[in-house]
Amino acid sequence: MMAERTGPLQLLDLDSLLSEDERAVRDLVRRIADDTIRPYVADWFAGGDPPVRELARQLGTAGLLGMRLSGYGCAGASAVAYGLTCMELEAADSGVRSLASVQGSLAMYAIWRYGSEEQKQEWLPRMAAGEVIGCFGLTEPDHGSDPGSMTTRARRDGADWVLTGDKMWITNAPVADVAVIWARTDQGIRGFLVPLPTPGVTVSRISDKLSLRASATGEIVLDDVRLPQEALLPGAEGLKAALSCLNEARYGIVWGALGAARDCLETTIEYAVTREQFGRPIAGFQLTQAKLADMTVELDKGFLLALHLGRLADTGRLRPEMVSVGKLNNVREALAIARECRAILGANGISGAYPVMRHAVNLESVLTYEGTSEIHTLVIGQRLTGLSAFT
Repeated sequence: MMAERTGPLQLLDLDSLLSEDERAVRDLVRRIADDTIRPYVADWFAGGDPPVRELARQLGTAGLLGMRLSGYGCAGASAVAYGLTCMELEAADSGVRSLASVQGSLAMYAIWRYGSEEQKQEWLPRMAAGEVIGCFGLTEPDHGSDPGSMTTRARRDGADWVLTGDKMWITNAPVADVAVIWARTDQGIRGFLVPLPTPGVTVSRISDKLSLRASATGEIVLDDVRLPQEALLPGAEGLKAALSCLNEARYGIVWGALGAARDCLETTIEYAVTREQFGRPIAGFQLTQAKLADMTVELDKGFLLALHLGRLADTGRLRPEMVSVGKLNNVREALAIARECRAILGANGISGAYPVMRHAVNLESVLTYEGTSEIHTLVIGQRLTGLSAFT
C-alpha cells in the first residue's frame, strides 16, 4: 500500500525557514533552469561545448549575475537569495552554476570591491547584463592549493605594466572578454584587468575534461602583455584580496552542491518507486529505504548549514572558516549522495538518460576547486588550534 510521500527538502518543512521573497527567487530560477537548461544540458555535457554566451545573456536578463552586488546594474540581493539561486542552477548542472559563480562572485566581485570607479562603470553594467563575460586568473599549472607561490609576474616599464605567466583551469576563459589576473610585483601580489584580445594573450580551451563538460575551461598564457596603469585594480593588494574573492565563490558552492545532491536524490526516489525487482518496487526494500533516509538526513542538514551561513552573511558576521565548514561538509556529502544514488539506479545509473552520473562526475571537480577538502580541513584546524599546518 502506497503511503503519502514528501520530497527530501520538504521532510522538515524547510520552506518555512525562507521568506516569501526568498521562495520567489528560488522558484524563478527553478523555472529558468527547467525551461532553458535541463532540456539541453545532457547534450552540452556530451559535446563539451555549452552555449556560454547565450546562457550568460539569459542569466543576466533575469538579474542573476553579480546579484549580491549593489549598483552598476546589479540586483543587490541577499546572500540567502543568491545561495538559493546557486542551488537551483546546480540542480540543473554544476557547470552552469560555475558560469554564474565565476562571473559574479569572482570577476565582478573583484572589480566591485577593488576596482576604481572608472573600472566599475566600464565593466560591471555589461557584465551584470551578460553582455560581457569575465574570468578569474589565479590558479597556475604548478600552483593550485598554494597560490601564494604563483610565478606570474608583473613588472613596471615606464608608465605601463608588463605581465608574463600562465594561468590554468580558468572557468569561462575560452569565451571571456576580460580576465582578472593576479600577478607578483615588486610590491607584492596585485590584481589586473586584462582584456583578452590584448596582444600577447593566448587562450586555449581545455577539451579533454571528464567533468564539468557543460562549462568552458581554459588556459591563459601571458607573454609580455603590456597594460596601462589603468588596468591595475587599485584596491587589490596582496593575496588576501584574491582569497576574499574565493570566499565569495565558496559560499555559493555551499548551496550549489545541495542542488546537485537534491536532483540526484529526487531522481533516485522516482526511479526506485517504479523500478520493480523480485515482484516489487525496489523502494519497498528496507536496504533501499535506509539509503534514501540517510541521504535525505544529510541533504537536510546541509541545507540548514547553508541557510545559517547565509543568515550570518546577511548580517555581516560570516567568517572565512565558517565558509570552509560549509564547503567541506556540503560538497563531501553531495558527492556521497550522488555516488549512492548511482548505485541504486544500477546500470541505468551510468546512462545519460538520468542526471545522476553527470552530477557525480561534476562534483568530483567541485570537491577540488575553490579549495580542496584538505585545504578547508586545515583552515578549520587552524581556527581550532591557533596553529597553521600549511607549512
